Amino acid sequence: GPNVNIENFSAKYETVLKAKETCDILLAMTGCSQFELFVDDKSVCKQDTWRTTETRTIIPVEKGREYKIEILYADVQTWAANLKFDLGKELPIDYQAAINQLKGIDKVIFVGGISPALEGEEMPVDIKGFRGGDRTDIELPAVQRNFVKALRDAGKKIVYVNCSGSAIALQPEADRCDAIVQAWYAGEQGGTAIAEILYGKVNPSAKLPVTFYKNSSQLPDFEDYSMKGRTYRYFNDALYPFGYGLSYTTFSVGAPSYNGGKVSVEVKNTGSREGTEVVQLYLKNLADKEGPSKSLRGFQRVALKAGESRNISFSLSDEDFEWFDEQSNTVRPMQGDWQVFVGTSSADKDLKRIDIKR
Repeated sequence: GPNVNIENFSAKYETVLKAKETCDILLAMTGCSQFELFVDDKSVCKQDTWRTTETRTIIPVEKGREYKIEILYADVQTWAANLKFDLGKELPIDYQAAINQLKGIDKVIFVGGISPALEGEEMPVDIKGFRGGDRTDIELPAVQRNFVKALRDAGKKIVYVNCSGSAIALQPEADRCDAIVQAWYAGEQGGTAIAEILYGKVNPSAKLPVTFYKNSSQLPDFEDYSMKGRTYRYFNDALYPFGYGLSYTTFSVGAPSYNGGKVSVEVKNTGSREGTEVVQLYLKNLADKEGPSKSLRGFQRVALKAGESRNISFSLSDEDFEWFDEQSNTVRPMQGDWQVFVGTSSADKDLKRIDIKR
């Protein structure tokens, strides 16, 4: 309301926990600024931080006894006041118990991945695979990997929906799952969008803007900032390459031709459903032996009905042929021999090639 102060405020939360059994209870809080947790008037956790931080406190409880829970919060010196609190008993992971709940169910939609609470900038995260918001490996968390394996071993068909803001190593999941959907971090209608794709209401046509590697061992050391061995420009053995993405129909791309600075190619919908393909064009400078294997220079979205074909063209300008010139130590339009690739992803198997001279 208009009379609520939203800056430099304080708040207090109180409740009573009545233990249903004798056990250890986890009190988990996530927040920024100043907050303190009291159990029976005794401080058990205190935090003062400018960034969102997670705390975990274990307390033993006795069946039938009541415990006073109190949280004090103050919003100071921060731009994003927030506080989340949860409590409960942590249970050991039991994959078989979860699978037993799926009796009579043949197909499973498994939504997994990571979260913005793990990857980001200047984050207080120091767990396996993550360091301060950076990722020290790209593996799927082991608890999910093991669960997917248990589901497959139980004979379930699996559609894996991966939520992440960057590439995840999805091997062996690529072999264990019947389909994989990359959902990224969707907004409030993201669930609706994914459901419309899974149920066939929408024919997907998206392409990956990053390379998805098979595993962390395919990448150089985390602190090696060289581009060699990274991205579609220097890496050719990806699990899912840059520019890759499937549809509920299929497409073919014909042999490209080059004339007067223009690359032309025929695209055909070879499937039984209307859909959209993203046709991509890459260039390679044959004179640059140490340079990238290819560089994206253009793409076009082409919507086609089942059986329909269309000729499209890409116009290449001097700017498209700009490359680093070691002799002049500048980036400028280069003459010489080039290779032009046109296709549906950056993978060589999805591209048609022609050689040109300019």
